[in-house]
Amino acid sequence: MLAPHAVTLSTVDADGAPDARVVILKNVGEDGWAVATSSESPKGQQLAANPRAALTFFWPGRGRQVRVRGLVVPAAPEVSADDFLARPPASRAEAYVGHQSEVLSDPAKLVEAAAAAADWVAENPDVAPETWTRYLIQPESVEFWQAAHDRQHLRVRYRRDPAGWVRERLWP
Repeated sequence: MLAPHAVTLSTVDADGAPDARVVILKNVGEDGWAVATSSESPKGQQLAANPRAALTFFWPGRGRQVRVRGLVVPAAPEVSADDFLARPPASRAEAYVGHQSEVLSDPAKLVEAAAAAADWVAENPDVAPETWTRYLIQPESVEFWQAAHDRQHLRVRYRRDPAGWVRERLWP
């Protein structure tokens, strides 16, 4: 499996239209399922406006899928900074380039901005942008799907309840 930690993060925009993109799952812990991005990116802005999201993992070669839905909260600033500083220099430089999802009219400008950002990161290796945010998806439900040759797929959902987690078997 090339990137088992790659996950589709689904949000909604200001008009309520769904939006999805693949990100890297950074961690799973008691505090939630962690992903990270700039708070100024489209996904960061969408999470600020509507702090709910879904994560979808799909591993077709294994016939498996995991879906997570929940409330999203930003991690503490020092946790976000640590996340950023743990990234390779090229990844940090890419974050400083900015302009994510904006129209790129001249590819040479990207090359120039990337070179400038790489130089800046090399000169400032211990600096994290204030906009870098680790987001925690606090699950309200987690569903596991396992493919079956007879199409009677196994689906199990764990749903958060005031008393704890409830396990439910679902129809395929």
